[in-house]
Amino acid sequence: MLRGLYTATAGMMTQQRRHDTVTQNIANLNTTGYKQVESTARSFPEVMVALQNGDAGRDNRQVGKLNTGVFAEESISMMVQGDVTETLSSDDLALVSDIQVVNPQGGNVVFDASGKAIQANGDTIYKPQAFFNVENPQGGVSYTRDGDLHLSSDGRLVTSMNRNVLGQDGQPIVLTGSMDDYWVRENGTIFNKATGAASGRIGITVAEQANGLTRDGEGLFTEKTQGAASLRAATDADQIDVKQGHLERSTVDAAQSMVDMTAALRAYEANQKVVQFYDKSLEKAVNEVGRV
Repeated sequence: MLRGLYTATAGMMTQQRRHDTVTQNIANLNTTGYKQVESTARSFPEVMVALQNGDAGRDNRQVGKLNTGVFAEESISMMVQGDVTETLSSDDLALVSDIQVVNPQGGNVVFDASGKAIQANGDTIYKPQAFFNVENPQGGVSYTRDGDLHLSSDGRLVTSMNRNVLGQDGQPIVLTGSMDDYWVRENGTIFNKATGAASGRIGITVAEQANGLTRDGEGLFTEKTQGAASLRAATDADQIDVKQGHLERSTVDAAQSMVDMTAALRAYEANQKVVQFYDKSLEKAVNEVGRV
């Protein structure tokens, strides 16, 4: 009996995690460059049930398999290109990338809507994505798709959370005047409109395996472990465009998020009723059966 109680409880915890993930997505519906998060569930190992006593002459003593419940394994960011909207503000930059991966069998790899593809040998690969280089609170390098930028009082190009945007040389980009005095080329090079001189180039990194990045808050990503995301500097050969006066919208699907939240709530309630049933059964066993 207790095994069923544990299974139902595990289901409740999993659906709560799923609900939390969906509400996080909804809360970031209008966050620039936000990538929708999906919660993945995995079942515990199945248990083989077999006879121990009785029916000694039976050849096959196996009863069957018993599922022991599920658990929320991890939350995965869907690293896909978001829609780009025009703002006409010189401070706003959007990354538009369509980096192709060559298929060994010919042509390019075809990725699904979630940005992944399964090869013939069963390996899963993810579509490479480009990110702006920014300085994180620890002084290291993190990566973001948030192009809602502005110049600080001392001329530093910073994100909406006041994190320094780094140039190709790894140093913070410092400009004079306002962003209206500059225009940004597709490769991230910043030019002074008055003089035509280059004032720096925004550092852009390509994550060959974007699933190897982990969220750090404030719209920042870092590598889980060294080499997990196969990071490299972007080159002019990559299909990456920096669009000035544009912002990348969140990839959250509001309608689907509402459906997922409702489904998680209903599944939670179903498991809750199972727990209540076991609770009443145990109460009866303790208070009534024990008297007999």
